[in-house]
Amino acid sequence: MRADAMKNYEHILAVAKVVIAEHGVDASLRDIARKADVGLGTLYRHFPTREALLEALLRESFDESTKKAEMLENASAADEALVSWLREVVDFTGTYQGVVDVMMVAKEDPESALHASCVTMRMAGTRLLIRAQAEGLVRPDMDGDDLYSLAAALAWLSNQPSSASKANHLFSIIASAILTNRSSIDFEGTPV
Repeated sequence: MRADAMKNYEHILAVAKVVIAEHGVDASLRDIARKADVGLGTLYRHFPTREALLEALLRESFDESTKKAEMLENASAADEALVSWLREVVDFTGTYQGVVDVMMVAKEDPESALHASCVTMRMAGTRLLIRAQAEGLVRPDMDGDDLYSLAAALAWLSNQPSSASKANHLFSIIASAILTNRSSIDFEGTPV
């Protein structure tokens, strides 16, 4: 990609991050282009669909979540690792109104631009879950899809005005329900 094209690409993404954080995943692409001071054609050249823009915007966060899970697999106690990863996923997916719906659809649609990133992130969480289950620290009747769905539900709740103030409390309830030994960590993912 030419230097000027790369500059436009990165600038559009930076503007999209702000606009989508403010207005959600259904934010106007025309507004994003206008605020980025580029033509709509330039935006579409880089991101032919809304989903392509969202994929580029979210891929970095999904990849960071996957890397964090890989790091936590070896660096933390299994229950701490799982809760820490879950907290991170809930926090970043709750950043953009409507992203949870997009993620849940993309996970099931192999043609989606977000499918690979969603599946990879879910698999990273599944590995943490399996490790914690093997050590008897997490209820055995959960699977990776359950974990992914709980993260999505918690992120969705954090975006609801009636639940936003209770987001940490709701996270604690879910973490408590998942763990079999709740005394070893608090629900921010740090040792007690």
